[in-house]
Amino acid sequence: MTRNKVKPEPVPAVEVRSQAPTMSDVAKLAGVSPMTVSRVMNGDTNVREKTRSRVDAAVAALNYVPNQAARRLAGSPPIRVGFLYSNPSAGYLSEFLVGLLNQASQNNVQLVVEKCEADEHGVEQARRLIANGVDGIILPPPLCDTAHLIDLIAASGTPAVTVACGEPDARLSGVSIDDYVAAHAMTCHLISLGHQRIGFVIGHPNQSASARRLAGFKAAIAEKNAQASPELVVQGMFTYRSGLDAAETLLGLEQRPTAIFASNDDMAAAVVAIAHRLGLDVPGDLTVAGFDDTALASTIWPELTTVRQPITEMAEAAVQFLVRQIRARRSGAPDAPEHLVMEHALIRRQSDAAPRLRPSSRTAAKQRL
Repeated sequence: MTRNKVKPEPVPAVEVRSQAPTMSDVAKLAGVSPMTVSRVMNGDTNVREKTRSRVDAAVAALNYVPNQAARRLAGSPPIRVGFLYSNPSAGYLSEFLVGLLNQASQNNVQLVVEKCEADEHGVEQARRLIANGVDGIILPPPLCDTAHLIDLIAASGTPAVTVACGEPDARLSGVSIDDYVAAHAMTCHLISLGHQRIGFVIGHPNQSASARRLAGFKAAIAEKNAQASPELVVQGMFTYRSGLDAAETLLGLEQRPTAIFASNDDMAAAVVAIAHRLGLDVPGDLTVAGFDDTALASTIWPELTTVRQPITEMAEAAVQFLVRQIRARRSGAPDAPEHLVMEHALIRRQSDAAPRLRPSSRTAAKQRL
């Protein structure tokens, strides 16, 4: 059967880059996922002609050339890496997958992606991956803090990397930021704007990063002599829903905070939503700050001031660690775990400002409805 040719669709003009374009750049320009670009580049026939045409046009526009080192590795045995995930934040997971796919395409890595829970189900899936001969495993939050899962992997001798763990296990490789320092810096920033009564939404209690961020917040509050009332610290679960509940609690206080710092962007976005529902202006009546700098931070209004955690780069480093360790093991060389603490950044956008004089009681907030 003769396949109909599809005329390549035009793609937008692109800026001249100082660095070589990546598969993610091609995917963004073509409006598809990095996985789809990889399938097109590898000649997968189960891709629609229209989609293939867009990818081809983006490749041409960017002058993208696949990593030649990866091509040379094509004749060597592929590295099979299991990626177990159980993260409720779609934005976080999306950025993580981009990093994994970037490095997988360059290092002859086959990804085996499995969704699981941070309980016995996760342990069983890890046990199955190991039994099926995966060469390594990557554990993002919250699985990076699941002790019995880590014990199983360490005991099996399978190379593994934990990512974004507040207290990485020394038996496995680890990539993280310093959550304590990052939260401390954000809290000091809010205080420098003039905020003294700052609410804090804690992350999920089963994640070590949550405890580190809370500790950093409390340390800054104490050092700067800001208000340290227990009612200003509310438990969240790293989900949008838990952020709504936490915001209702904090903004329902008789003396509400002038700023709220949430432990991730999903919960911070929920705080903004509740503030708007109460008729409060952000940042005029309430400053809101998040953590992670996922896509959500710059797609809501106002855009979030947040801590940038380099999620994509952390995932890329995790794959690089595994590749080095596995290749060393295959060649009989030492393959000790590696640990890396990456830089974070404080990103200021439109959701923070100095506090202004205004009524702050629960009654005043209700009168705005």
